[in-house]
Amino acid sequence: MNDLLKLKIEKLPTCPGCYLMKSEGRIIYVGKALNLRNRVSQYFHKSRDHTVKVRAMVSRIDDFDIVLCDTNLEALILECNLIKRHQPQYNILLKDDKHYPYLRIDVTEDYPRVELVRRVQKDKAKYFGPYMGATGVREVLDVLRGLFPLRTCAQPIRCGMNKRPCLHHQLGECLAPCAGKTTPQEYAKVVEEVVDFLSGRSDAVLRRLQEQMMQAAKEMRFEQAAQLRDRIRDAQGLLERQKAINVRGGDQDILACVSDGIDAMVEVVYVRGGRMIGAENYALEGAGDQSPPQVLAQFLLQFYDDGRQPASEVLCLELPEQAEDIAQVLAGRRGAKVVLHEPQRGTKHKLVELAVKNASDALQKRNAHLERQHERTLGACEALGRVIGMDHAPRRIEGYDISNTQGAQSVGSMVVAIDGKAAPKEYRIFNIRTVEGANDFASHYEVMTRRLTRAKEERERLIAEGRLNADGTLPEGSEPLTGFADLPDAILIDGGPQQLRFAREAMHAVGYEIPMFALAERLDEIFLPHQEESIYLDRKSPALHLIQRIRDEAHRFGITRHRSLRGKASVHSTLEDIPGIGPARRRALLAHFKSIRSIAAASIEELCAVEGVGPAQAKTIYAHYHKDEEA
Repeated sequence: MNDLLKLKIEKLPTCPGCYLMKSEGRIIYVGKALNLRNRVSQYFHKSRDHTVKVRAMVSRIDDFDIVLCDTNLEALILECNLIKRHQPQYNILLKDDKHYPYLRIDVTEDYPRVELVRRVQKDKAKYFGPYMGATGVREVLDVLRGLFPLRTCAQPIRCGMNKRPCLHHQLGECLAPCAGKTTPQEYAKVVEEVVDFLSGRSDAVLRRLQEQMMQAAKEMRFEQAAQLRDRIRDAQGLLERQKAINVRGGDQDILACVSDGIDAMVEVVYVRGGRMIGAENYALEGAGDQSPPQVLAQFLLQFYDDGRQPASEVLCLELPEQAEDIAQVLAGRRGAKVVLHEPQRGTKHKLVELAVKNASDALQKRNAHLERQHERTLGACEALGRVIGMDHAPRRIEGYDISNTQGAQSVGSMVVAIDGKAAPKEYRIFNIRTVEGANDFASHYEVMTRRLTRAKEERERLIAEGRLNADGTLPEGSEPLTGFADLPDAILIDGGPQQLRFAREAMHAVGYEIPMFALAERLDEIFLPHQEESIYLDRKSPALHLIQRIRDEAHRFGITRHRSLRGKASVHSTLEDIPGIGPARRRALLAHFKSIRSIAAASIEELCAVEGVGPAQAKTIYAHYHKDEEA
């Protein structure tokens, strides 16, 4: 502990507030305390039984700041705001990149409509959801449009408007406020029914539809009765897909937290109007060493600080610390009372157990996905390093392929994988300049020479500028190299032993020694320098799958570029080689004749009919396409 820390700890007050732990000027942790002196000093007592994460954090702290508050509630709110602003490394951070769709009704308007939105704003509109995916919310919108004649257009409605009603009004799907066919009071009644329906109070709507259907059938309006029957069926089908939880209705958010000792997973289940309408899960990296109540205490404040409105009742398996203060904060964001409850038995307890079960399942699936992802990337790099005789996993792997058609328009492609993942910004194409015909060996030699020569030039420039050490290492704190200056740790050549030999000769000629190997496409044999026998890896080997992905990507990237050049060459060989025929005349000829074949078959008189083509140019074009006939 440095002298600055000792002095600051001695001067700490005993009042509530927040503390901001720093390392080299960066805020790495934000916390709150009822008594700042007691709480902050605890971090620096060697006798304290800290977790591994806390010990790692404390070892980095070289300074801290405090913000005093009048009450613990103020400290709680301030802590949430500071965490959201600074995103400290050692805090639990809610990284919510999932924007589920909601339905929004702006009840402050005279003629509101039902809108699909991705974020809940702090306005006076009513929001319903979230819905699990766009398909689900569009299904709800389709049912609503069949049940309630609200407008779907976004045009502003002004007093005294008298436009011609659209087709939706003629079909009975809109009250046509733009045509003055309804009043704000009549429209508001329909909006109220929509709000009730989306809130789970659907009985009155279904009764009204049943009565209308029976009346239509009684009056022998069977087509209308059938339409109403279908609407009732759609509404009931939608409601049945929302699991009934509580016959008395009510809104609840059910939260559960599980951990694996490293990360934590929080599950949020939404119940609206007594029906379960959906669930979300959130992975909290590095929060696995904290208890579920501690995690939920920080999660709740961040989760409902993004415009989300909490339900009137929030259920948890274990109440978080300072539950009353948190409930007070949530009530302020809801604009009404919010109760945090820890049910011990009954339906609500079963709901919490269901959330725990879902959280556990989500955590297991996430870990399995991460394990699979590691196996395909970093794990595959480690396995590949062992196969090609390296003592470490290659970070940057470059793959090379040559593409041509009977030796024409040859290109060399370079693709890059960093830590086992494709890095498209690092891809490069080399147009072969010095090789005539289909010669993969010489082409690989040229490509490798040009790539590594550029690397040497770039690195020498960086050394001269002081951005790279003389031994090729980066100065401390520097950004990683990119582009040609970033040398590969391993190089994959698409081909066999001869392609590998020529590429290695080029590498040695430039003055580098980089692990290099080749992959033959037919049997996926791996060839290593100075080893006569090829290597066959298990078909399920992650290393083989990584090599195949790089090889296939190099082939795809090269073929794409080669096709582009080949397409340009096909036009070049016929029009661009004709003397005196520039871009404007070429465009005019193609616009007139539609194809090269038609231009070649045209007579001199037909060519003269093209705007901008005179007799002299027409004779030149005709002669170009009839050379063989003249011979």
